[in-house]
Amino acid sequence: MTPEEILKHPARVLTQVQREHYFEHGYVGVESLVSKEILDDLIAVTNDFVDQSRKETEPGKVFDIGPGHSADNPVLRRLKKPDEQHDAYWNFSNGLMADVAADLAGPNVVFHHSKLNFKWFDASDTVKWHQDIQFFPHTNYNVFTIGCYLADTDMNNGPLAVLKGSHDQPLYDQYDANDNWTGMLSDEDAAGVDMSRVEYLTGKAGSITIHNARALHYSPASKSDQPRPLLLNCYTSADAKPYTPHPDPSINAYKVVRGKAVKWAHHDPRPCQIPPDWSGGYTSIYAAQASEVEEKVGGMM
Repeated sequence: MTPEEILKHPARVLTQVQREHYFEHGYVGVESLVSKEILDDLIAVTNDFVDQSRKETEPGKVFDIGPGHSADNPVLRRLKKPDEQHDAYWNFSNGLMADVAADLAGPNVVFHHSKLNFKWFDASDTVKWHQDIQFFPHTNYNVFTIGCYLADTDMNNGPLAVLKGSHDQPLYDQYDANDNWTGMLSDEDAAGVDMSRVEYLTGKAGSITIHNARALHYSPASKSDQPRPLLLNCYTSADAKPYTPHPDPSINAYKVVRGKAVKWAHHDPRPCQIPPDWSGGYTSIYAAQASEVEEKVGGMM
């Protein structure tokens, strides 16, 4: 569906102004959208997973841990596939967030993946400039990620930053000069980003961020000694069909969460770079951007 067609459908959660902002600029932030009851439940479950990660010694199928991780000093970079780790996460993905997704994807919405990313007081937690769609190409670009801050997030603890209007610009090459996948812009390309057009999406816990899969984005390292968890859910319009393997499908991948399945795919004529073959799995964007050895244990950008 085109933006014009989508905007003709009545909004469920977002305002019409917020929907139009997303389509014009490639992103939108919404302050304090999630209720305290839902937020408290998500935070409690998340804290329990952080405690569980303390006994891990290397990245695995559930936890992506960073250098220096220990029981006394957990450095949990990502909880993988939270939608299948606990009902609280899936209820959130299939509930309020799916309604938000329908405001931007149209009435027929497909769940693609979820992840829970953390930032700690560590320069290595910078997520460098990149675009998402090269990780999982689809027949069109009605693909986006909705993030929910589980802690108050400001410039001190690494908010998501998006380049305004970049969703309508050409895609970048996310391989290096030797054709190795890096999942990020080259230093030269990153140096050319017009920082005057960058918006940092800050907000209280319960605020959400939404960015299109073509939108150029990054997040700086946190300067806080308190972790900043960001729960991310990716959705597509039902007429956007994947044509490369899913990096790490959960039990809920490709489920129709609003509306119904469709019989026709919509094709956007703009090209998309093809990623490596993910059928063997992928660790995380942190590992790729840090040039860590791939463990082939799941995860995703």
